[in-house]
Amino acid sequence: MTLHIIVPCYNPPTGWEPALAQRFEQFKSTLNGMVDEVGLIVVNDGSSRNTSEAHFNTLKALIPGVQVVSYEENRGKGYALRQGVQRSEADFHLITDADFPYTLESMKRIVESLIKDGGIAAGNRDTAYYAHVPMFRRWISKILRWMLRNVLRQPISDSQCGLKGFDGAGKQVFLETNIDRFLFDLEFLMLAKNRVKIYPVPVDLREGVVFSKVGWKILFTEAGNFLKLLFKS
Repeated sequence: MTLHIIVPCYNPPTGWEPALAQRFEQFKSTLNGMVDEVGLIVVNDGSSRNTSEAHFNTLKALIPGVQVVSYEENRGKGYALRQGVQRSEADFHLITDADFPYTLESMKRIVESLIKDGGIAAGNRDTAYYAHVPMFRRWISKILRWMLRNVLRQPISDSQCGLKGFDGAGKQVFLETNIDRFLFDLEFLMLAKNRVKIYPVPVDLREGVVFSKVGWKILFTEAGNFLKLLFKS
C-alpha cells in the first residue's frame, strides 16, 4: 500500500527545503508503518524566487526519491496539483500545502480514513480555524460554506480546506477538473458527487500558521468560476 503527498510550491520562503523535509519525515514517523511507502511530489508553479536548481538539489539530498515538477508560468494551485497528481502512481494521494499547515495528527486521520473507506476524505475545519485567517477571507469562507449547504446541497460544507486525500477513483475525478485557482476544490467535490464516496474528516491547523490574503483580481475571477459551477449543478 503506497501513499504520495502532492504539494504546490510558489515563491516559497528562504529555508523552505529543510522545513519541508523535516515535516515530511515527522509525518512518516507519525504513520508508524501504516502504509508501505510514502513519497513526496513537489510542483514548482512558476516561482520567481527560492526555486533554483540548487534549491531542488538540496531538497533531493534531504528527501531521496522526491519528485519535482516544474514549469515557468504561474498557473495556480489547482493547475499545479493536477500536474502532481497526474504523476502519482500510488494507491492513495494526499494534497496539502508545502508548509504542511495542518497538524500531523490531522494528516494521519485522513490516511486512516482512506485505508478504511477509500473514496475522498475531505478535511473539515472547525470554528477555531477562523481565528487564524484575515477577516475578509473568513467571510468568504463562511459565505461559501452557507452556499454549499443551502444552495448546492453538497455533502461537504468545507470545500476549501486545503487538506484532502483520495484513492484511484478520486484521482480520476480530480484530473477532470479545469479550474486553476481558488475554486478547484469545489469543482472536484461537485464532479465527484454521486460518483465517488465523499466524507468529512475533522482537521486542525498547527500552531503559528499564517494564511495569505485573497487578492481582488483572484476574487473576481473565482466569482465567475463559481457562477459556472452553479449553473452546472
